[in-house]
Amino acid sequence: MSVIAQEADAEHFRDVFEKIRGEISTFIVGQGDIIEHVLIAVVSGGHVLLEGVPGLGKTALVTTLSQVLDLHFQRIQFTPDLLPADVVGTQILVERGGDKVFEFQPGPVFCQVLLADEINRATPKTQSALLETMQERSVTVANRTHRLEPPFFVLATQNPIEHDGTYPLPEAQLDRFFFKLTVSLPSHADFVEILHRTSGNTPPEVRPVASGEDILRMGRTLREVPIAKEIEDYLVRLVRATHPMDPHAPDEVRHYVRHGASPRAAQAILAASRARALLQNRFHVAAGDILAVAIPAMRHRLILSFEGESAGVLPDDVIRAVLDSGPRPGDDRYSDYQIH
Repeated sequence: MSVIAQEADAEHFRDVFEKIRGEISTFIVGQGDIIEHVLIAVVSGGHVLLEGVPGLGKTALVTTLSQVLDLHFQRIQFTPDLLPADVVGTQILVERGGDKVFEFQPGPVFCQVLLADEINRATPKTQSALLETMQERSVTVANRTHRLEPPFFVLATQNPIEHDGTYPLPEAQLDRFFFKLTVSLPSHADFVEILHRTSGNTPPEVRPVASGEDILRMGRTLREVPIAKEIEDYLVRLVRATHPMDPHAPDEVRHYVRHGASPRAAQAILAASRARALLQNRFHVAAGDILAVAIPAMRHRLILSFEGESAGVLPDDVIRAVLDSGPRPGDDRYSDYQIH
């Protein structure tokens, strides 16, 4: 690809990204980091798990995103009595030409933006119905595989404080999520602005500003962003340091972690770092990009030990210890981010 083509694609990426972010912000108040990380995951082709108490706008953010992107949207309200067939679809008996035949009836997963609301309320069997969909973008029913229309991504929500009638997501399912984002309470000023926007006679309206093809093109642009070998080695070293048996693992990992982050974590960090580099007007990945996205990419992929759980250790604190340990690439251009 020529330099001119690279610059055009990078400019398209930033332009569309900012249009989407700006349009979402006309309805969603605050949550700037959450919006940015959701968009980074979407353009990277990944899925997002949004965790927060009810009423913080998780569902509103997803529905607003689907409107801004003008994509086919479906919502599944997960409940304990939900069956796998209610998610992916099933075979039904129909009469055709005088004969009775089985015909596949697609489930709500056949869309482009899937809101899996309160995903941890469904049984593990129903949760696992999404595994193939999230990884392969396909559904297999009665030995027939049905492909989903790209782009496709799952945005799931869960409540961290309610445990009655819930089923923790298995590690294999969590590993399919690109990011896990924690939605926090709005500030005082954002609270006031929420009241202003939602209590008037004319609530703000959002309009489509990007298409599915824009998202796919942005994903192709990401994959063209180069990464230097020393930055790539740094990324791999960070992910491996989340494993207790790794020689570079800090004490926090050795004491409180049973299993560290998977290779999917490294893939997610690389893709997200490329997106952040483009947003920072760079066409190369820097160490600061990796540091900026490492926590949401790994926090749900760490499995704490019994000692870690009993001590109330948070995965975020363990990851910060990993990011603080060990040498970083020494070039000044790689020091544009402070861990917080």
